[in-house]
Amino acid sequence: MGDFYTYFFDHMPDVWSGLWVTVSATVFGAVVALALSFVFGFMANSRPVLVRGVSRVVVEFFRGTSLYVQLFWLYYAFPLLFGYELTPLFCGVLAFGMNYGAYGSEVVRGGLNAVPKAQWEAAVALNMTPFQRMRRVILPQAWVQMIPPFTNLLIQLLKATPLLWLISAADLTKVVQQMRDRTGETTWAYVTLLVVYFVLAYALTLLMNLLERHAKSRLGQGTPAKGLPRSRTAEAAERPSMTAGGSL
Repeated sequence: MGDFYTYFFDHMPDVWSGLWVTVSATVFGAVVALALSFVFGFMANSRPVLVRGVSRVVVEFFRGTSLYVQLFWLYYAFPLLFGYELTPLFCGVLAFGMNYGAYGSEVVRGGLNAVPKAQWEAAVALNMTPFQRMRRVILPQAWVQMIPPFTNLLIQLLKATPLLWLISAADLTKVVQQMRDRTGETTWAYVTLLVVYFVLAYALTLLMNLLERHAKSRLGQGTPAKGLPRSRTAEAAERPSMTAGGSL
């Protein structure tokens, strides 16, 4: 134990560099995934059959193929086909974004469909444009329902970042693995990784819970967010549940 942590703290610049790669892949991959989630989620709810068909094919392809294979294809096969080599981090961001964006599109589609039909009809009755209906009525209600499953996908994306090690990205897992090889301390190396990934996942969960509370407060479904977010169970015990219809 002592040998590993002595080596660990003596090489903190390497640790911070690996942590930066892990966090960068998580954040940028999540941004790409969120954008693709809404693009394909809206396409899945559109009227033209061709648009819905394209969305379904793309989503099923990325959901039905392995993230591991997608990552390797971008890093090893893409340069052979197109003559342009992508950096390991960019490959990771792109693969994570496309894979989790496909899953996220189903979250968006489900969230939009979960908004009561009466809300859509009321927005039409108020003579709103399609953009106004979506921005002011439908999306705020759907967004609240999307946040919990998006939180799960974000944590899963974080836990997938060790795959970057397989394409030579100097992420946190690779840095700690190199320390393990030099010190021979397998147990404490992987205990350290478990603790660090748990802390990162918990921090992301707190941030997403805070975002959820803020979104609910805008709909009048809870108090404005103050301080650290509490658990959903505690919030539910403090206030009665809203009716399915809600208010405009």
